[in-house]
Amino acid sequence: MNGEAGESATERLSADGPSRTRVALLGSGDLSRELVTALQRLGAEVIALDRYADGALHGVVDRSVVVDLSDNDELAAAIRWLQPKFVVVASEVVATEALAAAADTGVTQLVPGIPGARLAADPEGMRRLASEELGLPTAPFWFVGSLEELREVAQRAGYPMSVKPVDGSLGEGRSVMVRDSDIEPAWQRAVAASATASSPRVLAETVVEVDSEVTLLAVHRDGPQGPALDFCAPIGHRSIEEPNGQLTVEFWQPHSMSPVALDAAKSIAARVARALGGRGLFGVELLVYGDEVYFAGVNLRPYDATLLTLRTQRLSGFELQARGILGLATDSIMISPGAARLIYSRRRVGTAVESDGQSEPDRLAVVADALSVTESDVVMFAHHEGHPRRRLGLALATGPDVTVARDRAAQVATVLGKLWP
Repeated sequence: MNGEAGESATERLSADGPSRTRVALLGSGDLSRELVTALQRLGAEVIALDRYADGALHGVVDRSVVVDLSDNDELAAAIRWLQPKFVVVASEVVATEALAAAADTGVTQLVPGIPGARLAADPEGMRRLASEELGLPTAPFWFVGSLEELREVAQRAGYPMSVKPVDGSLGEGRSVMVRDSDIEPAWQRAVAASATASSPRVLAETVVEVDSEVTLLAVHRDGPQGPALDFCAPIGHRSIEEPNGQLTVEFWQPHSMSPVALDAAKSIAARVARALGGRGLFGVELLVYGDEVYFAGVNLRPYDATLLTLRTQRLSGFELQARGILGLATDSIMISPGAARLIYSRRRVGTAVESDGQSEPDRLAVVADALSVTESDVVMFAHHEGHPRRRLGLALATGPDVTVARDRAAQVATVLGKLWP
């Protein structure tokens, strides 16, 4: 463990008043920048812990500590040294035994709680919790670990059936099987997109008819009368695979839902959030068909969808998460309909980038052109390490209604696309 010499985190008075509330952020990815800023604005001291000496947030946080988050002894020692009031898990590779030991002291609170921290990197466990323990409505599903197991499931359950990697993301590696000859290609496609090189797991689901895919952001906090939940307006989303292999994910808020479906969605989100425990922000993924709502998953760091709320809500999802962590009052007031298009890279790390011999586009000129669209904004991403699908840029737009906002965001994304031809 490396870092600056630490002072005691015990609350005490100084010449300038009480010391700041200390928050340890486990992970220093670029998308946590907005959360760090929101916590600091509310008076918190934020310390980033990560295995990198030059993480993306190290110039933003108050202090940084280099530590192997996957090592129980090393992480536990760092938490004991820092004695933070809150530990926020912002990485999927975290030693949960160290977190449990920290929580047992009664000095530190975890965000999310231990169940959420353990299931953050376990989509299979999360789905089983929702279906088998909470009894939430889901499409019939099976987890399989081999091609033969997938064949057995298909023969037993029938077609059509959706297949995707358990630990995949962004819809990559997904196939729909409609006949026996689709089984092997679907398996190979899912395995190729899996984040686990050895012993890949695949999720097979009966295809259910749906109108839309929705993310419902829920903020869990401690209120005057006990735990409280606040919900943001639903966010619709879809993935767009470009002809050149680039991936774009579109988001819009609010997504139109019937009152019955919205009540069902909130009920599902509330049960999931309470089961996972802790404070902060949960992104509950849902499939909607008319008044019917199915649970599809939960994201404990739903920052892709949350980026849209930077322009659509009085308090963005990051600000709501910060308030939820600190136990402060929240509101989820939406101030404008909006839409976003998040652009991802099309090549996996290590593959060569072909050059067409043309000069690099003028980045500032392209951004200026994108911002000429009415009520638009952009976010350009930097990267600390490679990833099979890296975030490149975000096109944001608001408007008098969702239709106009989506059209404007599409225009902005088209202009930004000139940077990654």
